Formats: sequence, structure tokens, C-alpha cells
Amino acid sequence: MINKILLSLFISLFFFSCSQNANKESETLNPIVIDGFAQGTQLHVKYFDKENRNFSKEINSILDDFNKSLSVYDSASVISKINRNELDQTSDNYFLVCFRKSMEISEKTNGAFDITVAPLVNAWNFGAKKTKHIDSVDVDRLNIDSLKGLVGYKKIKEVNGKITKETPEMKLDANAIAQGYAVDVISDFLLENDIKDFIVEIGGEVRASGTKPGGAKWSVGIDKPLDNSGYENRQTQAILSLTDVSIATSGNYRQFYEKDGIRYSHTIDPATGYPVKHNLLSATVMIADCMSADAYATAFMVLGLEKTREFVKNHKGIEVYLIYSEKSKNEVFMTDGIKKMLKQE
Repeated sequence: MINKILLSLFISLFFFSCSQNANKESETLNPIVIDGFAQGTQLHVKYFDKENRNFSKEINSILDDFNKSLSVYDSASVISKINRNELDQTSDNYFLVCFRKSMEISEKTNGAFDITVAPLVNAWNFGAKKTKHIDSVDVDRLNIDSLKGLVGYKKIKEVNGKITKETPEMKLDANAIAQGYAVDVISDFLLENDIKDFIVEIGGEVRASGTKPGGAKWSVGIDKPLDNSGYENRQTQAILSLTDVSIATSGNYRQFYEKDGIRYSHTIDPATGYPVKHNLLSATVMIADCMSADAYATAFMVLGLEKTREFVKNHKGIEVYLIYSEKSKNEVFMTDGIKKMLKQE
């Protein structure tokens, strides 16, 4: 399972800034731009408002409350207390919405997406608490079979707003869905304040609504899968023109480690307990809400190319852009919905 709430090593999308072309882009309205740092990665919000309101304080407050619910990096958060079996009262709304969506997508993907994967993610040292150098993990002593007994979305349930675990040692990690959910929360806040033209990004998870003044759609780029490429070395694979849709990307090409000549991906398969081994390099998902896009992108990196193609064939409304390796070359599979969004240069 992919740990999404890290520094921008995990970002698979980025904005094409048009701030230098503001006069052309906005003849009647100047954009409100809010840049910052959220959930261990970059935050970017851009919107057009006839009242010229700046909601930076409100958005920061929303994110603070959100982290108090779902951040595994905050020992006092709701999810951290659930992991320590310390929470007796009903979980808060942020957690419950995220939990219910997680269970829904786990069921649809037959466990390829699973927020109970935390024990395995932590064992492979890709979790919130890294206790050793990543290349010092002793693969032979991980006790994977034992840890797999603590993993499984069917072993955890919500009863009257409370979370019950089959085994107390089970732990949850919402990192593979929380960034997308946070994007939705901010987007919903803007819509509630009658702002319909905006784009919100957290760590590469994006939701676009409406258009820019003049009717131009929002431009979002998909990165080329280059091994360990830093932000400054990123190259663009494709550009999409978006409106009223969400995009999320997961990939194995930036976060991995090698030991004894073997490369270990940070995408952990909950079924095997081991990092995935297949030729899918990145999965970009386009769907209405960013929370679902985020979770499906993770699930597809677990499933691999062929199973993902079969999944989207049988589940309408999910569009994908898949980059995979084939005979030492990178190839692309995309659905018709993505093809319609491709920006011609």
C-alpha cells in the first residue's frame, strides 16, 4: 500500500502555473492563490471570486481539524487513538466518511485497497515511523505471515459510529486516501461559499471545478516515471484539460529501495504482504471525487496493468492513464475519457 502523506516524492501530478499570464487569463477577475504545506506535502489552491475573498485562514483551520482526525503522524488524532485502542467514544465525521469510503473501495477492489495494511507498511519501513535506514530492513526477519494476520478490511467494522477490530493489534493507515479526501473537503468548502471556478491540489491529488475567466479549462500535467527524479528534474508525460473532475496518481518509480540487487517498491500488496512486482509504473485515475481517485490509484498499483484494465472495463465512470514498461520501453494505456481530456501542444 502506498504511503501517500509524505514529502512530494510521491507527487505524480503538478500544476502548470499561469500566474505570469494573469492579464490574459483573467481580464475581469484576479485569481486568489493560496500556497502552503499540508499533510507533509504541497498545498495549492487557486480560485476566482467576484467578492475577492481570501479563505486562507479558513482552509488552514479545516486542515488542522482534518489532521486531528486522520493523521497517523499526530499521536493525538482519532486514527492514532483507534490504533492504540484508546478511543471509546464515537469517531468524528471526518474519520467516519473516510472509513466508509475505504470499506466501499476495499470491497470493490477485493482488498487491493485496504487501510488495515499499516502493520505491513511499517514492517517494510514505509510507514509514518521510520526506525531504521530503509536499506537496512532485514527481509528474512519481517515475519510477513504473522503480520498478515493483522491485515484485512473484513476484520474491522463500524458499529454505531465506533470502530471494532477483530484483533487489538490491528492498525489503520489512511494515507492512501486522506490527501484526496482533504482535497474534496476544501473543494466542498469553496462550493458552499458560492465559488465554482477553482482548482485544489494536495500532494498531486487534484480537483478542478468550472473554468478560468474566458472559459479555459484547468491544465494539469502527468509526470514521466523517472527513477528517483526530484521535483526539479521532473518531466511531463502528458497534459490534461480538466473541468468538474478529480485526478490522482500513484507510482512506484520514485519511492523504493534496493538491497542485494533487488528493488523493493513501496506499494505493498495486502494479500501477499510483499511489495508488488509487475510492470505498471504509474496509475492516474480520473473520477468525480478526489477521495475515490486517490484510493483507486493505490488499488490499481497493487492490481497491476491487466487486472486494472479489466477492472475499469467493468466499472463505468472510472478513467485511467496507465504508464507501464514493455520491452525496456515505457508504454501507455488510456481510456476514452482520458483521451478526450488530452491537451494538444
